[in-house]
Amino acid sequence: MRLVQPIPDLVSLDLLKSVAELGSIRRAADAHHISQPAASMRLRSLERTVGLQLLDRTAGPARLTPEGMAVVEWSERVIEGMHALVSGTQAMRTKGRNQLRLCASMTVAEYLIPRWLHMFRKVQPEVRVSLQMGNSDQVIDMVTRQVVDLGFVEGRSRPMGLETRLVGTDELVVLVAKQHPWTRRRRPLSPEELSRTPLVLREIGSGTREVLEQALGELGLGVTPFVELGSTTAIKAAVASGAAPAVLSRLAVHDDLHEGRLFAIDVPGLQLERSIRAHWPRSRLLTGPAEQFLSMIGNYPAPHAGRQGNKSPGG
Repeated sequence: MRLVQPIPDLVSLDLLKSVAELGSIRRAADAHHISQPAASMRLRSLERTVGLQLLDRTAGPARLTPEGMAVVEWSERVIEGMHALVSGTQAMRTKGRNQLRLCASMTVAEYLIPRWLHMFRKVQPEVRVSLQMGNSDQVIDMVTRQVVDLGFVEGRSRPMGLETRLVGTDELVVLVAKQHPWTRRRRPLSPEELSRTPLVLREIGSGTREVLEQALGELGLGVTPFVELGSTTAIKAAVASGAAPAVLSRLAVHDDLHEGRLFAIDVPGLQLERSIRAHWPRSRLLTGPAEQFLSMIGNYPAPHAGRQGNKSPGG
């Protein structure tokens, strides 16, 4: 089916995504190395293109409207697809020489892979790296089918038929908006209360969802979905709007907690730690760039997220 005009500008969609992640047009403009007026013009042009109000500018910093959050959610796939297109065509130009094919779950791809690649390119600048992103199930599938050299996921399970190596640890945190009643509670939140509360959740198949369900399942509890979203950015925007609490990686919300956009709520008795692991086919001996990359990050592993940032007074 042919594309229907007008088509939203990819750069503007990426800018809107940054507003959702960073909490303001000014911060998003700084991240994209443009002026705030230029960013505002781009976003207003995007709103005219799609025919929707994407940002609420009536009071204080601009916040995403429900329509804006939906557009960010849908645009994730478009932006990821463009990354895949650029990486794929770049990989074709190398014709397999000096190539490293990676895939990673969303959290690892967004918050760890860039740091690792920066270090890797200092020692192997000639290697062409391609990166694909997906949830944990999709990453394991790509590794199993050997369409990539290395895959990185968070979670507790160890897939059958794959070699694995621990490269870091992470923990999940319960998140709410600063105006949420849980930020003012005087007693800790219990796992039972969390289980009964409708949550903004990642889709089934994500490592984040798996760890939360396993942790509650060990206590004979389950999760209550409010809505399922396929990206961390969309979930953070939904939580910040006051829609519902969520559970996400502390790595993914470090800046949001530090700057007070989100608050972390302690849940004593709920174990939400998880491993970050590299996987590769058992039938394939790691050599060349893949072996070098894994050795390098073994010397500079992913940091433990730690317990930093805002917490509820009662948590």
